[in-house]
Amino acid sequence: MIGYHRAVAKTRVLVICTGNRARSQMAEGWLRRFGGDDFAVFSAGTHPKGLHPVATEVMAERGVDISHQTSDPVTKYLGEPFDWVVTVCDSAKEACPAFPGARRTVHRSFRDPDMPNPTPEELRTVFREIRDEIALWAEAFVREAHPA
Repeated sequence: MIGYHRAVAKTRVLVICTGNRARSQMAEGWLRRFGGDDFAVFSAGTHPKGLHPVATEVMAERGVDISHQTSDPVTKYLGEPFDWVVTVCDSAKEACPAFPGARRTVHRSFRDPDMPNPTPEELRTVFREIRDEIALWAEAFVREAHPA
């Protein structure tokens, strides 16, 4: 049929962490990259602290620009419909409010890369490790959440 176009709804994902500073921000960036136009991805924190500059730096090393992302409170998204709500740290899982409109809520804990008193290179090394772990998870998640 000429001119026929079936509208396909985007898979809506909310990624939640405590500070919405690194892990959830990196997950948002990777999910946007791997999900492309099929996904609408957001991230938030139970106690947002602002985007971590090293998270921005190490994501840029892989060609993913998260510098425009914002650190938002989870309350900003209450009442919005999501296909998936994903917590990426244990404290966020415990403190996360209920999202009754979410089709699925899942938890995938990643260790906190923001350690106390590291050298700059130690900090970058840990952030790179977490970035790469999140990338592997995000690629598999996209395949599961929105099969072709």
